[in-house]
Parts: sequence; C-alpha cells; structure tokens
Amino acid sequence: MSNIQRFRHFIQDFTRLIDGAEGNEPQILATGKPLLVDLINHDDWLPSRFSQPDRNTYQQFLLHCDPLERFSVASFVWGPGQTTPIHDHTVWGMVGVMRGGERCEEFSHDSETGALQCTAQHELGVGDVDLVSPTIGDVHRVSNALSDQVSVSIHIYGANIGAVKRHTFDEASGKANTFISGYSNNVMPNLWDRSLEA
Repeated sequence: MSNIQRFRHFIQDFTRLIDGAEGNEPQILATGKPLLVDLINHDDWLPSRFSQPDRNTYQQFLLHCDPLERFSVASFVWGPGQTTPIHDHTVWGMVGVMRGGERCEEFSHDSETGALQCTAQHELGVGDVDLVSPTIGDVHRVSNALSDQVSVSIHIYGANIGAVKRHTFDEASGKANTFISGYSNNVMPNLWDRSLEA
C-alpha cells in the first residue's frame, strides 16, 4: 500500500478537529467518526509492516501520536482466534474495522457481587466504527470475529494510549489489574516525505 498521503490528510484533519474542539468529547466523537469512516473505507494507505499478525497475540502498532499527546492512532492486527482480556481505556476512543471483522463484548460491574456481567455484544464489519469512553461505556473484550483470516482495525484514542495506565479485569471477581499496553513497533510510518509527490 502506497497512498500514505491519505493518512497524512486524515492526521491533518483530525489535528484541526482536536484544535477546534478544545476537549469537547461529544464534538470530537461526532465529527471524528466520519473522518475515520472515510479512512477505513479506503484500504490503500496502511504500510504492510503495520498490518502483520503475530501467531501468539494481537498486535498494536502506533501509526501516529499528536506531539501534545492529545490523540494517537494505532492499527490493531488480529490473527484468527485472538482476543483481548476484558479491559478499559480511561479515555475516549474510536475503533474502525478496515479488514475482516471484530466481535465486541461489553461489560459492567454487578452492584451486589462486583463480578463483571456481559451486558451486550455486537460484531463490526468493514467500514463500521465503535465508540468507547468512560462516559458512554468503557469496559469491553474484543476478538477477531473471523476464525480463518486476519482482521485489521484502526483505533484513535484521546491520549498516547500506549502510555496510559489502564486496567484489565477478572470476569468472576471484577478485580482490576493495572497495565500499560505499550506498542508492538518501534518505528512509525513516514507521513512527511513528500519527495515522490513533488
């Protein structure tokens, strides 16, 4: 895939959105969702090294982080059968499926036992976008919806998500464990070399 300017334009548009929204989460989600939909409906820009699965676990590749860490963009790559633990985000997020499909199970704490209960589940196909936030629902488990192929989704979060203290949860007890996800890569796509366009 070589159309990296598409991703550069997305980053420029999303940065302008963040600048103008001044932290207004509903505005960011409402205006940002169509930007993400347009990006994932064009599967011609993600460099192949950021869409490679690992046989043991899903991959979280950082594609861009705002210099002020107001938002980050990552590609998540799911091999067949791969799933996350139940986890939260602590910030707003958007998840858009670009290849394959994802299954999302949403959880909440039982007020009496503290255990986690699955309150809803749904599947996302290519072009679908899911929203998460502590204000609208933030605890879920995500897995590859396809048993025989790789799925790829593009995630945008309201922070440098790989550096945020978050939580995984034990389903039976509801006990939270703190974690910091980090990233699967130590290099990012070069969005700024315009020499081939000149």
